[in-house]
Amino acid sequence: MNMQIFKGKSVLVTGGTGSFGQCFIEKLLASADPRRVIVYSRDELKQFEQEQHLKNEKMRFFLGDVRDRERLMVAMKDVNIVVHAAALKQVPAAEYNPMECIKTNILGGQNVIDACIANNVEKVICLSTDKAANPINLYGATKLASDKLFVAANNLTGKNKTRFSVVRYGNVMGSRGSVLEVFNRIRQSGSKTYPVTDERMTRFWITLEQGVDTVLKAFSRMHGGEIFVPKIPSIRITDLVKAIDPESEIEIIGIRPGEKIHEVMCPEESSRQTIEFSDHYVITPSIQFFDKLLDYEKNGDSETGSVVGDGFEYSSGNNPFFLSVDQLRVTLREFGL
Repeated sequence: MNMQIFKGKSVLVTGGTGSFGQCFIEKLLASADPRRVIVYSRDELKQFEQEQHLKNEKMRFFLGDVRDRERLMVAMKDVNIVVHAAALKQVPAAEYNPMECIKTNILGGQNVIDACIANNVEKVICLSTDKAANPINLYGATKLASDKLFVAANNLTGKNKTRFSVVRYGNVMGSRGSVLEVFNRIRQSGSKTYPVTDERMTRFWITLEQGVDTVLKAFSRMHGGEIFVPKIPSIRITDLVKAIDPESEIEIIGIRPGEKIHEVMCPEESSRQTIEFSDHYVITPSIQFFDKLLDYEKNGDSETGSVVGDGFEYSSGNNPFFLSVDQLRVTLREFGL
């Protein structure tokens, strides 16, 4: 992992007080030598708590919303690298409040793009989700739109050096609101009954540390316009229940609106644009950039990949790498669960 790319740089993280932002910033401060790190987020209490926890003179804190274009313009001054992690992410909340999700995830994303270009930021990574691939809920649809905006933004830069890419991955183990958090609360309550929407359900599984490492690597690997997809394991939700509580009883409650049996990260429809590397896939742009002829089969770290076969799909259901119940137990123990 090339951490030299951050040496002496000014790095801004939107949504920097979230689970990803906190982990990313702590690793950056510990392993790189940035000039400064800026948290851009809405919650003053979380910013105060993060400031007290880190106590680092390189930290800066900006209160602001990604919906506020003018505030982003100010925050991005003299910034070299941006991670866009701010988003509304709860599927049911998005279904009930669709325009609010659109304002943050789509319009807010465009505001980030505009501010980065105006301030000549060097590199930008936007965090995405497996729900953006063939979306069936509004949250996924807004993140697909966001992905398209950040890919197409490379056509807006002209002679400007700003480059945009996307990192897409699945469920983050133990993040706020995750299924693991829900199941762990049930276990702590003493109940033996765990609700599962469908016994066939699978999900991609990644630790927060792995997600952060994927983003850090993407900054040195990127040309601009790629969607990076890490190769990560899948789990069966019923196996997760067994790993948490061997004496559990599973109650099948039926699939919720906007929920899939299996999640997809590289859709079959994108197979002609998908390149496989040793530890990740890259979905290349479907559009030709006006002034850039890029060889995506060789990335910025000089790693080489090859185009996958026609009809290829990377799904949590067809993934060759599944965690067993025993492997899940080991992972859960590492996190004190």
